Amino acid sequence: MSISQFKRLKTISWVALLIFANGLYAQEPAGPPRTNQNKFRQLYDVLPTPNVYRNAAGEPGHEYYQNRADYSMDLTLDDEQQRLYGEETITYRNESPDALAYLWVQLDQNMRAKDSDTYSTRTSSLSDSEGRVSFGMLQRMASTESYDGGFKIEWVKDAAGQPLAHTINRTMMRVDLPTPLEPGKSVDFSIKWWYNINDRMKVGGRSGMEYFEEEDNYIYTIAQFFPRMAVYNDVEGWQNKQFLGRGEFTLPFGDYEVRLTTPADHVVGATGVLANAKEVLTKAQRDRFEQAKTAEHPVMIVTPEEALEAEKSKVKETKTWVFKAENVRDFGFASSRKFIWDAVGVPFGDRTVMAMSLYPKEGNPLWEQYSTEVVAHTLRVYSKYTFDYPYPVAYSVHTNRIGMEYPMICFNGGRPEADGTYSARTKHGMISVIIHEVGHNYFPMIVNSDERQWTWMDEGLNTFLQYLTEMEWDRDYPSRRGPAYKMVDYMKGDKDFISPIMTNSESIYQFGNNAYGKPATALNILRETVLGRELFDYAFKHYSQSWMFKQPSPADFFRVMENASGTDLDWFWRGWFFTTDHVDISLDQVEWFQISSQNPTVENEIARDRQANSPEFIGDIRNRTDIEETVVERNPAMKDFYNSYDPLEVSPMAQAKYKRMLSGLSPAEVAMLEDKTNFYELSFTNVGGLVMPIVLEFTFADGTTEVQRIAAEIWRQNSEQVTKVFAFEKELVSVQLDPFLETADTETFNNAWPRKPQPTRFQLYKNNWGSRPNPMQQAQESQR
Repeated sequence: MSISQFKRLKTISWVALLIFANGLYAQEPAGPPRTNQNKFRQLYDVLPTPNVYRNAAGEPGHEYYQNRADYSMDLTLDDEQQRLYGEETITYRNESPDALAYLWVQLDQNMRAKDSDTYSTRTSSLSDSEGRVSFGMLQRMASTESYDGGFKIEWVKDAAGQPLAHTINRTMMRVDLPTPLEPGKSVDFSIKWWYNINDRMKVGGRSGMEYFEEEDNYIYTIAQFFPRMAVYNDVEGWQNKQFLGRGEFTLPFGDYEVRLTTPADHVVGATGVLANAKEVLTKAQRDRFEQAKTAEHPVMIVTPEEALEAEKSKVKETKTWVFKAENVRDFGFASSRKFIWDAVGVPFGDRTVMAMSLYPKEGNPLWEQYSTEVVAHTLRVYSKYTFDYPYPVAYSVHTNRIGMEYPMICFNGGRPEADGTYSARTKHGMISVIIHEVGHNYFPMIVNSDERQWTWMDEGLNTFLQYLTEMEWDRDYPSRRGPAYKMVDYMKGDKDFISPIMTNSESIYQFGNNAYGKPATALNILRETVLGRELFDYAFKHYSQSWMFKQPSPADFFRVMENASGTDLDWFWRGWFFTTDHVDISLDQVEWFQISSQNPTVENEIARDRQANSPEFIGDIRNRTDIEETVVERNPAMKDFYNSYDPLEVSPMAQAKYKRMLSGLSPAEVAMLEDKTNFYELSFTNVGGLVMPIVLEFTFADGTTEVQRIAAEIWRQNSEQVTKVFAFEKELVSVQLDPFLETADTETFNNAWPRKPQPTRFQLYKNNWGSRPNPMQQAQESQR
C-alpha cells in the first residue's frame, strides 16, 4: 500500500504504546450522552405490558383465551345469473372472561356496495391524465358504477327461528343478543344472504369470477362470500375496523361443514376434505385420487380430455359437494367445468397431505408441469422452518392476474400466451405466487395474526419464507424480494412517502415495499447478519410453534425472537419497524499507525526515506530555474552552522539517550518497541440513521483478505460517529464496508477505502410501440 492511498503514516510514541497495550479497542463516548436519540433504549415505551394473556417471553400466558366460531352452510352457485346464495348457522363460543352483550360479524362483500366507503374514499383524477386514459381504467370506473355488489341479508334468526335484532354498519354487522353471552357459553344463530358475484376482470377483487367469452364459460374463485365472525380478544376487544379492501381479515378458528350445490359438470375444490366423493366423482377419478396419494409425481384426477369435454356442453342438472374442515379460520372454494385436476401425496410422518391443482387448458403447459410440484415443495420447506403442515390438503387454483390465500386453497395467476409459450417472467411469477399463497397457510391461516391491523405480520413473514423456498427451488432463482440489496432504492426514497412498518394496513404508503419487502429484508438481515442462522432459525420456529392456531400480536413476535435467541434486539425492532431511517454507513477515513522504535538510527532513516518520496512543492520546482542565484549562493559569508546541519543525522547524544531509555525497560517492553504491527484507525459516520452491524473486508498487500464482523452495539454510545482501531501484521491496501451486500446499505460509494468510482452506464434506444415476442416465441420462429 502506498502512503498516498491512506492518510499519512503515523508513528505511535512509547507512551501511546502503553495506552494501546492496556486498551487497544476501548473508545470513550464523544460528547454528551444522546439520551433523547439513543437508538439502543428499550422498547418499554411502545410495547404493551406483559400480562396473564401474553407473557414477557412473547408466548401465550397462562390465562390466554380465544373465542371460537363453527359454521354449517348450504350454498348454491347460480351459473346463469352469477350469484351465490347461502344460509349459515354459526355456533359462537365465548372463551373470554367477559360477558358479551352483542356480537360483530364481518360483511366484507359490502365493500362493493354502491355506497361503500371503499368507493367514496377512493381518489381519482382525469385532469392530471394529460388527456390520456386507459381503456381498463375507464372500464373499471364505469363497471364500479353499474355493478350492484354487497351482501343482500334476508334475515338473521336465533336458534328457535326467531328474528334477532341486528344493525349493519357498512362492512360490519352487530348482532344484539337477548341476554349477554356469559364466559364458557355458546350461542347459535343463522343468517340467510345472497350477492352478485363480481367480475374480477372488470371491477377487480380478491375473489370472484372470470368469463371466457369464446365458449361462454366461467371460472369461479370464491371467498369472503359469507358473513364471518369478527375476532374478540385481549388486544383489540372486537376487531371491527371497517374493511376498505386492503387490510385483510381477522377471524376466529372453528369447524366447517359446507354443502355446495353447483352445475353437475363443475369440478369443485375447497377448504377441507371432500366428504361425499362417491356422489360427485366417477370411480375412475376416485381410483386416480388413491393412486396419487403414493405417486412420485402428480397424477391427473380430472384429465385434460375430460375437462375439454365438459366445456363443450352445459348441463342443467346439479350436484352438491360436501366439504368438512376442522380448526380453520376461513373457507374458500373454486368451481368450474373448465378445471383439470391433478394431485400428489406429500408424506408427513404417518400422514399424507394431498398437494393439488385446479386449472383450465389456458394454464397449460405451465400449470401441468409446475403447479402441484411447487405446492408440494412449499409444504416441505415451510414445514422445515416452522411446523409440519397440519391440514389434509393444499390446493393451487389457476386464475388470471391474482394471488390470494385461504385455508388449504389459494388462487394464483400465471397464464401462458395463447400459443402455449411464456416468458421467464411469467414462469417465475407463477412459481413465486404459488409459493407465496400456499405459504399463507402458515401465516396467517395457522399463526393467526391480525391482518386488518398489521399486514407485515403475515405478508412480511411469508415473503421471507417465500425467499427461502425459492432458493431451494432453483439455485439461480430470480427472487424479487429478500436479499438486502434489493430494498435500498425504497429505503433511501422520499421519506414523505414512506411509512414505518408498524403502520395500520389501510394507511401504508408503498404497500408492497412496506408490508412485504422491508419486513422480509429485515428478517433476512436478522438471520444472516445479526443473529446468524442457527439462533434465528431456532427462535423463528419457536415463535411459529408457540402461536400455532393462536392469535399473536407484534409484541409477541418481537419478544419471542429476543427470548429464544438470547439477544437484545430492541434496537433492531425500533429502527427497522418503528422508524423510516435507512442504512447508510460511511467509511470516512483510514489512518495508518506504526509503533516508533525510539531508536534514532532506525527512525531517522525512515524519516529520510519519507522525505525523499514525498511530493515536491510546485514553487520549489519552478524556483530552481526562475531564481538564478540566491544571496547565500553569491556570498558564502552568509553561511553558518545550520547551512550544513543535517537534523536527521544521528548524534552521539541521541544514541546515549536511547541507550539510557532501554536500560529502564523490561525485556517485554523492549520487545514491544520492536513490534512491526500495523495499526489502522477507521472512522465511520451513520449517515442514514439506522444502526447496523459493521461488516468489513480487509485486503492486504500480499493479496490475502480477512473479514471482521462488529455487532451493532458499537453505536450504543454514539449512534452518529464511531472510530475503531484494527491491528494487523500485514500491510493493508484497501477496506470494503458491507462487502457481501447484507445490510441494505443504500450508498455503496462511501463503503470503500480508497474510494472506488463506478461508472453509470446509459442506454441508447429507439421508440418501438409494437409488442415483442417472448424468448420461447423467438426460438420457435428461428427454427422455422
